[in-house]
Amino acid sequence: MASKPQEVRLVCGLGNAGAEYEHTRHNAGFACVDVLAQRYGVRYWKSEAGCMVARVQCKGADGSAREVLLAKSQDYMNTSGGPISKLMRQEHINPAQILVVHDEVDLPNGSIQVKWGGGLNAHNGLRSISSKLGTRDFARVRVGTGRPPGKMSVADYALRQLKGNYLQEFELEAQDSADAVQMCLEHGVPYAIDHVK
Repeated sequence: MASKPQEVRLVCGLGNAGAEYEHTRHNAGFACVDVLAQRYGVRYWKSEAGCMVARVQCKGADGSAREVLLAKSQDYMNTSGGPISKLMRQEHINPAQILVVHDEVDLPNGSIQVKWGGGLNAHNGLRSISSKLGTRDFARVRVGTGRPPGKMSVADYALRQLKGNYLQEFELEAQDSADAVQMCLEHGVPYAIDHVK
């Protein structure tokens, strides 16, 4: 029996730590979490369980405030499940209470989709989280990057430093994905699945 989404307590942005990865498509999750941190007025990040973590107060659909964790795993993308699962154990958070933000080559560039469970689509970060948690039943915000042009490999496309218009698009997309996360936090994941288009 598949579980159902619960109120989100942890937002995990996927990416690779380090300046050389900062403005790359593969770091769409980090970029989204950074925008959320700005919006919630985060003053500092703390290193916990191998993640950079910020704690924010968020209002739910019923108007009551609750604490939500914003997290960026400091391991590489393909091993990000380790630190995230460790943080979840430390905070007593179950998989139905997390929201993972990640880049998605199978969505057109600029599109955002909220999804519950389902396939991992050869995404190493999702694979790592799923194998550590023993389930695919967790919420995701998928940030569309489109497929690479011509014969470029997906890895080169995902890890290429963005400049000029590409960087501007990436930054706008981070704002859009942050909007989608806030809808999940304030109205719930099922609502956001229907309303983020």
